[in-house]
Amino acid sequence: MKKSLLALGAVLALAVVSCKKSESGNKSIIKTDSSETVITDSNGKIDSVTQSSSTVDINGKKIEKTDFVYKATDGTLVKVVFKNDPKESTVAITSNKKTFTLPKTETKGDETIYKKDDMTARVKGDSLHLEQGNNIIELKRTKI
Repeated sequence: MKKSLLALGAVLALAVVSCKKSESGNKSIIKTDSSETVITDSNGKIDSVTQSSSTVDINGKKIEKTDFVYKATDGTLVKVVFKNDPKESTVAITSNKKTFTLPKTETKGDETIYKKDDMTARVKGDSLHLEQGNNIIELKRTKI
């Protein structure tokens, strides 16, 4: 009995030591910020539906990603990631294990338009208007 307990203890000790996280990975990617972002709406109130935001420094170029959850009129939840880097700004829309990434094409006042092929996303405030062919989907930013 004592031998089996000693053997079990030795296996557990080896498992803990061998699972030590290595910090020696790719040194050119530095995550500089990973914190909750506070966004205020037009009347100065804090927008409480922001999920997360992070800034990553890759070889001196800063890339900002902001994740939100949107809800369709039928109740479906959709993950939306806005990415801003020096080369381009994109929006990635994920639903049903499919992701569509659209580059930013223009900004009109308080509306931003992302477009690729026959898919267009119009973002204005807390709403995202998604068009693909004859299909139109209205999404509203929400809490999980």
